[in-house]
Amino acid sequence: MPLRPELLSPLQRLRPNLQPVISSLRLLICTTLLATPLAQAGNLLPAADDSHDLLNSQRQIYLEAREAQRHGQRQKYRQLRERLHGYPLTAYLDYYDLRRQLSRLPSEEVGEFLAQQDNSYLADRLRRAWLDQLAERELWQDYIAFYRPEVANTALQCRWIQARHLTGDSTALAETAPLWNVDYSQPKDCDPLFSLWTNAGYRTQEIVWERFNKALQGRSSQLARYLARQLEGENQQLAELHLEVDRHPQRILQQQQFQPQNQAMQSIILHGVQRLAHRDPVKALNQWGLYDAQQLFDDQPRRETQELLAIELVKDGYTREADSLLQQIPGFSNLQVTEFLIRDSLKQQDWQKVYQYIRQLPDDEQSSERWLYWRARALETLGEQDGDLMRPQDIYTQLALERSFYGFMAADHIGNQYRLGDVPATAAPELLLRIASEPASQRARELRAVGDITNASREWLDLSSRFTSEEEHIAAAQLANQWGWHHKSITSLATARYWDDLRLRFPLAHQQPIFKAADDNQVSPLLLYAITRQESAFAEHARSPAGAMGLMQLMPATAQETARKAGLPYSKSDLMVPDKNISLGSFYITEMLQRYQGNRFLAAAAYNAGPHRVDRWLRNSASALPADVWIETIPFRETRRYVQNVLAYSVIYGYRTGTTPTMLNPVEHDQNF
Repeated sequence: MPLRPELLSPLQRLRPNLQPVISSLRLLICTTLLATPLAQAGNLLPAADDSHDLLNSQRQIYLEAREAQRHGQRQKYRQLRERLHGYPLTAYLDYYDLRRQLSRLPSEEVGEFLAQQDNSYLADRLRRAWLDQLAERELWQDYIAFYRPEVANTALQCRWIQARHLTGDSTALAETAPLWNVDYSQPKDCDPLFSLWTNAGYRTQEIVWERFNKALQGRSSQLARYLARQLEGENQQLAELHLEVDRHPQRILQQQQFQPQNQAMQSIILHGVQRLAHRDPVKALNQWGLYDAQQLFDDQPRRETQELLAIELVKDGYTREADSLLQQIPGFSNLQVTEFLIRDSLKQQDWQKVYQYIRQLPDDEQSSERWLYWRARALETLGEQDGDLMRPQDIYTQLALERSFYGFMAADHIGNQYRLGDVPATAAPELLLRIASEPASQRARELRAVGDITNASREWLDLSSRFTSEEEHIAAAQLANQWGWHHKSITSLATARYWDDLRLRFPLAHQQPIFKAADDNQVSPLLLYAITRQESAFAEHARSPAGAMGLMQLMPATAQETARKAGLPYSKSDLMVPDKNISLGSFYITEMLQRYQGNRFLAAAAYNAGPHRVDRWLRNSASALPADVWIETIPFRETRRYVQNVLAYSVIYGYRTGTTPTMLNPVEHDQNF
C-alpha cells in the first residue's frame, strides 16, 4: 500500500531513527513521478510541489558535496553527505570517496561497498579499480577472491591467470595462448604473465609464426616485425620475405623467389597479390593467373583472393576483367562483390547486367526491399516480366506497403499513398513503475538532471543490459520519453526491435529552436528534424569518433566557419548547447542547399561527406543519372545510407507534423545528375 503523507509526521515523532528510511521512501516516490502516468501517480504523492522542492534540494546538496570532494574539504563533504539520506546518487559520493583512498583501504571496506551495490555499474567499476590495486600490491589470494569474469577486461584476465599460477594452480598457464595469439598488441599488464608462459615453454615457433601472420593480415606491422625477431632459422627468413612483400608488394613480380610449394610460401604469395591489388588490380590479376597455375592453393584462401581482386577491379572500373574472373568461381555468391557489380552496372545504366547480377545474389538478399526495387526498375526499363516473381508494377505495389526509402520510392513511382504504419507500443503500468523504481534507473535520471550525461548513459546501458524481455525495453523507452530523454527512448525501442511507434522513434523534440531556425534560414523544419534524427538520434552531447559534436553533429572547424559567415558568436562549447547547435547546423545545411540549387539529397550528401566529395561524384558520373540511381551509386556506404534515411525521415516527420510531402520533390525527381 502506498505510504500516505499524513502518516509521515507521526512516524517521525515516534521513531526519529526512521528518518533516513522515510527520506528514502519520499525520494523514491518523487523520482518515480515522471515515470508514472498522472492518473496512476496521484495517490503516490504527498504534494507535487513538496516532492519537486525535495528533489531539487537533494540535487543541489549532491553537487555541493561533489565540489567539496574535489577540493579535499572533508568536513564540509561529510556534513553534506549526512543530509542526503536515501538520495540515489549517494552511492556515487561513496564511490568517489573510496576511489580516492583505494591504495590504502582494507579489503573489508571495499567488499562492503561491492556487496551493497552488487550487480551495478558502480560496483563493476570499483571492482576493476580494486583488482588493479590488489595486483599492484601483489595480494594474489585477495585478487582471486574479488575477481569476476563478467567484469574483467584483458588486463584483468591476464592478472587472474597470473594470480592462480603464483598461488599454486599448475593448470593456469595453459589458458594463456588465446590471450597472446591475437593480431594486435595486448596491454603491458599482460607482460608478466606472457613471460611466465614463455619461460614455461608454451611459446613455440609454430604459435609465433601463426601470430606473425595474423598481425600482418590485421595491419599490425610493428607487432609483426617484433614477432619476426622471435622466429628462428628458415622461419625467420620467411618472415623477413613476408615483411618485404607487405612493404613492397611488387616484389611478387620476381617469381623466381617464390617457387617453393609449401603453406608458408603460399601465404606470402596470397598476401602479396592482395596487397598489390589495392595499388594495381590489373597487374595483380596477371600475377594471380601465373601463381594460380603454379601453386596448389587451398580452396578458401584462393576464393578470398579472387573475390578481393574482383572488388578492386570493379573499384577501378575494370568490370569486364572482374566479370571474367568471377566466372572462374563455382557457385559464386559473394554479396560485397555482387553489390559492387550491380552499382557499377547502374552507373553505366546497363539494365540487363543489373538484372543479371541481382539474380546472382543470395535468395534472402534478392527478396530485400533494396534489390526488389532495382529488380523492378530493371525489368520495367527492359520491358520484360519476371517469371519467378511478378510484373514490375506488382513489385512496386508490394514495396509501397513498407515504411522505408524504397517503399516510398515505389509508392511515388506508381502514384500510391505512403503507408506509415504507426502503431504505438504499450507497456503494463506495473512494469513501467518497476523499471522506474530500479536503483540504476533512478541513478540514471538523477545523473542526467545534475548534468553528468556520461555516467547517466552508462547507468542506462547497464540497466538495459540486465533486461530479459522486449517488454522491458519498450517500458524503458516509454520511461525515457517521459523524462524527455529522447535518445534513450529511441535506442531502447530499437533494442526491442519495435519499429512502429513513430511518436517515440521520431520525437518532435526541441520544437522551438528547430522551427525558429527553419524560419530564420527559410529551410524546411522536416529536413532539420530528419538530419538531427539521423545525425545524433537527439543525443544532445553526442561526439563522433571523427570529432563531430552535438545534436546536428558539427565538426568544430565547420561550426566556427559557419558562425563567422552567419555573424554569430562562437566557442567550441556552444556545440553542446542544443539551441546553438541547431542554429549553426541549420545555417550550414542552408548553405549546402544554396550550393546545390535546393536539391536536398545532394545537400544531405554534402552535409555528411563534404561538398568537395559531392562535387567530385557529380563530375565523375559517366552520364546523366536519374535521382534514384545517383543515390544508390554514392560511393560511400555510410553516405548512401545517410541520404536515404534523411529523405525517408523527412516523410515521417511530415506525418508527425500533420503534412504529407513527397519524398522527392518534382525538381529532384525529374532532374538527372
